[in-house]
Amino acid sequence: MQSLIYQQKPLVADKLNHLCHFMLNHTASLKSALQSIHCLGPHCIMSIINTSQVEVTTFFLVGMPGLEYAHIWISIPICSVYVVALLGNCTILFVIKTEPSLHEPMYYFLSMLALSDLGLSLSSLPTMLRVFLFNGPGISANACFAQEFFIHGFTVLESSVLLIMSFDRFLAIHNPLRYSSILSTVRVAKIGIGLSFRSILLVLPFPFTLRRLQYCQKNQLSHSYCLHQDVMKLACSDNKINVIYGFFVALCVMVDFMLIAVSYFLILKTVLGIASQKEQLKALNTCVSHICAVIIFYLAIITLSIVHRFAQHLSPLFKVLMANVLYLVPPLMNPIVYCIKTRQIRVRVLAKLCQKQI
Repeated sequence: MQSLIYQQKPLVADKLNHLCHFMLNHTASLKSALQSIHCLGPHCIMSIINTSQVEVTTFFLVGMPGLEYAHIWISIPICSVYVVALLGNCTILFVIKTEPSLHEPMYYFLSMLALSDLGLSLSSLPTMLRVFLFNGPGISANACFAQEFFIHGFTVLESSVLLIMSFDRFLAIHNPLRYSSILSTVRVAKIGIGLSFRSILLVLPFPFTLRRLQYCQKNQLSHSYCLHQDVMKLACSDNKINVIYGFFVALCVMVDFMLIAVSYFLILKTVLGIASQKEQLKALNTCVSHICAVIIFYLAIITLSIVHRFAQHLSPLFKVLMANVLYLVPPLMNPIVYCIKTRQIRVRVLAKLCQKQI
């Protein structure tokens, strides 16, 4: 019996050695198996759901947060603003085109401003109507990227036009004798083409950088149209490139504003050098319309940027209202201001209206 036990001992020891080697070689597998068994709890299941990536192909726009029941009534003043803005800017373009006496650099630049206002209005109009009139907040990702390209493109174009208009006013006051020769029709056309290319090149990367981002679960935007800073916040992947380039474009717009301020400093310096007070007032009066346009445009941009970056605690309704002020008020107010303050425009518009009545 003892001899049989002694014969079995090497066999048992051999089996134990095989078992130890197996456990040492498969420790990682056993650990992962135990972790997976432990991960069958509710917390682990929720973490798996939260880390899953579902590609977003549709974004959802908002109207007035908290006032959804009144969207149909809110659409009435919004549509009225669009109609007045479109009619006003089209009237400016028509009057300048049909009146040979207005074929001057100042009015050519005013035509560019009216075109940028028209583009800004038409870019945001389709989704505004869908949200407020037809209760259709959904927009495809590609359509959203295209809309934000046009909205930001026309915004940059308007900033560029306001800048060149300030240089135009400085040149007219500082060197009136050479004004027409310096700003010839051909040169004005080249300036217009250059400003258009500048706007396109600055904003062109926006849709491509947004397209490369991954959008997991969030697809609710903050406005009734697509904006770059609004869309990139929904991304679940790294958006540093978008943040940096968006800041660069915003910086370019702010440089425009600073150059406008410099040009008006030079204008004021030139005006103060004029001996006659009557001539001083006359020179400054030619700048009033442009100053109003600059204040309306840049005040809205600066306020909206501050609200988006530093005032996260404010209500969503306030942010929506500020964005609507930026994209609705300048196209509405610019033709009104220029018709009221610019005598040549006002007289021609009234003459056209009287001819139609007769």
